[in-house]
Amino acid sequence: MSEAVLATEAAEAPGAPAPGASGTRQFWRRLRTQRAALVAAAVVALLVLVALAAPLLTAIEGQDPTTYHPSLVDSARGGVPIGSFGGVSAEHWLGVEPQTGRDLFARLVYGARVSLGVALAATVVQIAIGVVVGVAAALGNRWVDQLLSRFTDVIVAMPLMIMALALLAIVPSSFPRPVLVAVVIGLIAWGNIAKIVRARTLTLKGLDYVAAARLSGWGTWRIARRELLPGIAAPVITYAALLVPANISVEAALSFLGVGVKPPTPSWGQMLTAADVWYQAAPQYLLLPAGALFVTVLALTVLGDGVRTALDPRAASRLRVGTGRKREAKV
Repeated sequence: MSEAVLATEAAEAPGAPAPGASGTRQFWRRLRTQRAALVAAAVVALLVLVALAAPLLTAIEGQDPTTYHPSLVDSARGGVPIGSFGGVSAEHWLGVEPQTGRDLFARLVYGARVSLGVALAATVVQIAIGVVVGVAAALGNRWVDQLLSRFTDVIVAMPLMIMALALLAIVPSSFPRPVLVAVVIGLIAWGNIAKIVRARTLTLKGLDYVAAARLSGWGTWRIARRELLPGIAAPVITYAALLVPANISVEAALSFLGVGVKPPTPSWGQMLTAADVWYQAAPQYLLLPAGALFVTVLALTVLGDGVRTALDPRAASRLRVGTGRKREAKV
């Protein structure tokens, strides 16, 4: 909810800068002044690079995420990996999975592809639907606005996890699961972005340059495309940066509950599901995907907050003013 409030503040700010050549330069200049955001951006870039290079990295290691190695687990002890630190060796850089002996490094990097891919795809679906519905509601007549606004309220009120569990449970297992998870998350969780876009579009409709475009004879959708969409880009980008880590957590939760990505496809959430009974005998099997998930969500959240501040410099100004007042009060 705090993410939605932050994004709404940026959306409803009438002076929020519209993106352009100079606006882009100012955005990058302000973003470079935030060290935490830069570190988070580097971490996110590294994670994306690892996900994209997963086939190359596993080829260098000489392993793959689906091959079983029963000789590397102790069947007499219930399938605990043989060797120190879960079977870490030159052939298996992070050890092997209990019971199956599958390579943990290969499953971890391929799991990054699934988790990040599902989160990004779901975010794209949410943004696309939210922008269309929000702009249509703001530009439509009173009845269209009321209808779309009430429908958006219904979507926002839906419990995401319960609806996703219900939809994922009734779809045939033959349907590609990562694609299905991304579509389901996107179709259920677009309500907040629609509200943000509607509020921002209603603000822009009253500005002089939009009225001038209307008086010149431009059609509604041409005005939306040429005049309104650039103005709503900043809050949309801000909220999208905050949606990605939230969607990663939702995908992990769905996989943990057993309705998300199915084995043998590796996913961080699916790995956590299988690791819940091995945290004592093979703790690395739980700690590795949990740590990767924690670092990814933290980095994306910090980056999203940095993007919000860079797109809305008044947030940084308010922070500096508030800090200065506190210092004066202490003195």
